[in-house]
Order: sequence, then structure tokens, then C-alpha cells
Amino acid sequence: MARADDRPGDEGDVDPATAFGVVASETRLDILEALWRADATPVAFSTLFDAVSLTDSGQFNYHLQQLTGQFVADVEGGYRLRHAGAQVIRALRAGTFTHRPDVDPFAVDGACTRCGGSLLARYADEQFAIDCADCGKAHGEYPFPPGGLVDRSEAEIATAFAERVRHLHCLAADGVCSECAGRVRTVISRDGDCCLDVSVRAEFVCERCRHELCSPVGLSLLDDSTVAAFYADHGVDLAARPYWTLPWCVDDEYTTVESTDPWRVRVRIPVADEALHVTLDGDLQVVETARRQC
Repeated sequence: MARADDRPGDEGDVDPATAFGVVASETRLDILEALWRADATPVAFSTLFDAVSLTDSGQFNYHLQQLTGQFVADVEGGYRLRHAGAQVIRALRAGTFTHRPDVDPFAVDGACTRCGGSLLARYADEQFAIDCADCGKAHGEYPFPPGGLVDRSEAEIATAFAERVRHLHCLAADGVCSECAGRVRTVISRDGDCCLDVSVRAEFVCERCRHELCSPVGLSLLDDSTVAAFYADHGVDLAARPYWTLPWCVDDEYTTVESTDPWRVRVRIPVADEALHVTLDGDLQVVETARRQC
């Protein structure tokens, strides 16, 4: 195993200030965009030059060479976008650095798991949240890039958010950061107040970029094959159900802490007259499942 001070890929790293300085140019962003849009790679120098609104080939070559290495690869036959260059374009298209959308709250399908009231979605500071319009119970607040709001109806935004939440939490439970692919540490907590309105929750922290995510324990089971099969046996497609319509993904009354050393947490998932009981360890890995009549 690589040591913390001898990780693969660390040698030859670029200083962050230098990296950001390289792309702080409209011309260089245009070059990255042109490579990103290219139908085929590598892209010849002349083709790339024609795609950028710059008339001086010398200046164009200077900017291209500044990008070459970290963001653009100089290969036989021309140039291609490296992963770092593609990430720059994706960040711009996601609107993370450039957009601050103003979205009015709107209703979403489903009912409050506490009082049965209607649900409202709201968006601010790149956080999408769903709350009960009547009692105020929180039904989750999670990151959602501004680009996800573009060219979508309210219903489509809600669907995209539900899919993103499923992806974020299942990936985190597998120990992979959704932001940098670094190692994620899982902690089960019962201390303090929580914006999710639950007392037992899973807290995910990336050891590399410090990205944090918090959720009810049950949310990590959305992609579990046993849970999906249990729903299918009752004629329900779990993948088509927004997480906020599933009480075990929102409320911790369906979660029982059986032990803390080692951690054993049981999630009860009721469907019709039967319930699936799923026991998880401290890393949110399934250790036992059992079906029982309600």
C-alpha cells in the first residue's frame, strides 16, 4: 500500500494557484471548449486554431502551449483534452462558478412522512431541499449543481435531484467521494441536532477533499439488490420511487441501533403486509437481512 507521503500520482503535481492561473484566460477556455466539442480526436493544430476566435496564430500557439501538459495532451496527429481539461469545462457547464439561479419553491409528488401534508422543494446556495409545507419536517437537503436546473421542468428537476441523491449516498456508502474519488470515511452519529430531522444518521467525510455528506442510514440502501428485489416481489419498481416518498429513507423511526461496539444498525423496510429487516455495520455494509410479517 502506498504511504501517505508517497502516493501514486503525487510526483509532478501542479501547484493549485498555478493551475487556476493557467485557465484564467478566455482564449484558453475557448481552446478547452473547442477540444471538448470536437467530434474526433486528436484535433490538428489548424483545425483547433480555426475553432477559436483568435487571428494571430503565434498568440494562439502560446496559449495552447500553456495548457499543454496538465489540461491538454500533445499527441501524434494533434491535441486531445486531458481529464483535468474536461473537468474545467464540466465545472463551467454545471454552473458551479458562474451561475446563481433564483428558483421559487415548487410542489413535488409525495406526502410528508410525518403528517401527510404536501411537500415543497426549494433551492439556494447549490442546495436542493424538500420540506413539508404544513409541519415543516425536513425530507432531505443535498447539493445540486446549478446546471441541473437548465432546460428542465419542475418535475424533471425533482426527478434529476432524486437520481442524484441516490447516486451520491450509495457512492459514499461504498467509500468513494463523488467530488474527487478520494476515500470516504463513514461515521454513524447520534449526537446533536441535525438538519435532516433525524437522531441517527450517517456522516460521510472525504479524507482527501473534505467533502461532507449526511443522511438517514436507510438512504444508503436505495441501490441494494436485496431491497430492490423485495420491492419487486411486491410489484414495485424501487428505482422509480423518489427517496422522499420512502419513510425509511427520511425518518429514523425505522432505524434501530442494536449495538455500538461494534456498530449494528437495523433498518425496517415495510411494504404491504411484510417488512424487510436489514442490518448494517459501522461502514453501512449489509451483514444480515430477514423478511418478517408485519
